[in-house]
This record gives sequence, C-alpha cells and structure tokens, in this order.
Amino acid sequence: MKKIIKKIFNILMKPEMMILPGQLAFFIILAIFPLLTLVGYIGSNISLFSNAFISIMNNLVPPDISKVLIPFMTESEITGNIAFFMIVGFYLISNGTNSLIVTSNELFGIPHAPFLKRRIKAFFMIILLMGLFIFNVLVLAYGNIITKEIINLEIFAGISDKLYSLFVLLKWPVAFICIFWVIKLFYALAPDDRIPSKYMNKGALFTTIGWIIVTAIYSFYISHFANYQMFYGGISTIIVMMIWIYFLSYILVMGIAINQANYSIDKKMNIK
Repeated sequence: MKKIIKKIFNILMKPEMMILPGQLAFFIILAIFPLLTLVGYIGSNISLFSNAFISIMNNLVPPDISKVLIPFMTESEITGNIAFFMIVGFYLISNGTNSLIVTSNELFGIPHAPFLKRRIKAFFMIILLMGLFIFNVLVLAYGNIITKEIINLEIFAGISDKLYSLFVLLKWPVAFICIFWVIKLFYALAPDDRIPSKYMNKGALFTTIGWIIVTAIYSFYISHFANYQMFYGGISTIIVMMIWIYFLSYILVMGIAINQANYSIDKKMNIK
C-alpha cells in the first residue's frame, strides 16, 4: 500500500498530470454549447423543445444558466455560421481527450497511434464523457427536482409519492453501476494499445466513488449554502458549476494515476 501511494503521488506530480485536470474541465465546458446547438436543431425539428419543456427547464435550471442555454436549444436551423462554429467546436473539444490519450500513452509506455486515428478516438471519448456528465447532472445533481416536476403531471396522480421514493432509493446504486462501467470503458480506451481491463478497476472504482461524493456535496451545497451574489452577481451559479466540473476532472485524472501505479507495480512483481 505504501508503494502504491508513493507511486500515485509521483505520477500526480508530473507536469502533464498537473495541467490535465484544468484542460479537461475547460474543454468539457466548451463542449456544452456545440452539443446543445446540435441537440436544439434535432429537437426543434421533432417538436421536442415545446413551450412546456422550456417552462420546466426554467424551473429546474438557475435563471442565469437557462438564459444562456435555451437559445442554443431552440435553434430551428443550422446556418453556415452555426455549422462552421459546430465543426470548429467539435474539433477543439476533442483536444481535452486527445491530451488524456497522449498522457496515458506516456504513463503506460505505449507508442502513439497515427494522428487521425487518435483524433477519431478522442472525439468519441469526449462524447462518452459528455454523456456521463449529462447523466451526472440530470440524475445526481438535479434528479430530485426533475423527478418532482415529472411526477406532478396528472398521469401520475395517486402514485407520485411512491414513484419519488422509488427514485430516491434507486438513484445512487443505479448511478454507481452506470458511472463505474462507463468510466472503466473510458480508461480502457485511453491508451493506444490494449491494457488488460483488470488494471482499470481500482481507478474506475475510485473515480466513481469520488464523482458521487463530489456531486452529492455540490447538489447539497448549491441548494442550501451557496450565496456568492454579493461578490459575483448573476454568474455565481456558473462559477460554482465550473468548480464542480474541475473537481470531477481532477478525480478522473487521479483514477488514471491509480491505474498506472497498479499496472506498473504488478508488472515489476511479475518480472521478479
């Protein structure tokens, strides 16, 4: 255990590992707007984002955030400027996961794959990471509020309390299983050569527990204690969310360090 902790600390002190969490957090935030533009275009053409949906979103999301997001989600057509913005945006947001791939290769001593292959994988990984982030927001951070809004519909009259209790009971175990397997897949995809999946378990477990704890604290804090209005005015909720995303990114990077430490120590023991 002492060797593993020392190894993890040494890995985290590497310059690239110290920079990576902030870079990942930045590109996750940057990814929100191109993805919302695409989702908004699809949703507008199938009448997904109706007035009722917008009204519910205004009740769920802090006003300062909804004012920024709703225009992206109600765009009915993609013009040339928007298409260019999306193409450039999707390319840029893959820089975060591309850096993670390069760092994983360096840590595990793996040669880098060709540029195009690595870029395609980086794009898929940022979509996977964004899907997990959205799941985190909708189920863990704002899940209780969203569920209350849904069960207040007339079709759930009479069973709303039971449905809410069922959601609260299942939310954490279901979230734990989903986050663990997606994070493990994410870690397994990162290196450009195959690393046995058994070496991804400890890092994935650490990241899953860390994400759940940090998200629970974030959800509780913004509901009961967060009050930066006197300092930051209307952007306070956005600042708190950015801090939360940074902590998630840092925990994700720590998971990589745990995986690599476990892999290198086991490899040395096998050689001996």
